[in-house]
Amino acid sequence: MMKFRPLHDRVLIRRIEQDSKTSGGIIIPDTAKEKPIEGEVVAVGSGAREESGNIRPLDVKAGDRVVFGKWSGTEVKVDGEELLILKESDIFGILAA
Repeated sequence: MMKFRPLHDRVLIRRIEQDSKTSGGIIIPDTAKEKPIEGEVVAVGSGAREESGNIRPLDVKAGDRVVFGKWSGTEVKVDGEELLILKESDIFGILAA
């Protein structure tokens, strides 16, 4: 298995698919589905470098479930799995369990 660690303030995310049925039971075809805006953090970089030169650790960690912008990030394939790399600033928040 290939190990991948994002650099600096970047985060590697696995999208979490939404239900393919509406609350009324209508099945939504793949072509009409919105891209998920929720995901699970797979890996994080070492942190953002501040103007002072210090590195500030990221607020998210592997395993966190997060919400991010619909068009955020860059899609990559790691070990055959479609993942997303984005900056921590593209994450809106962490979903509590």
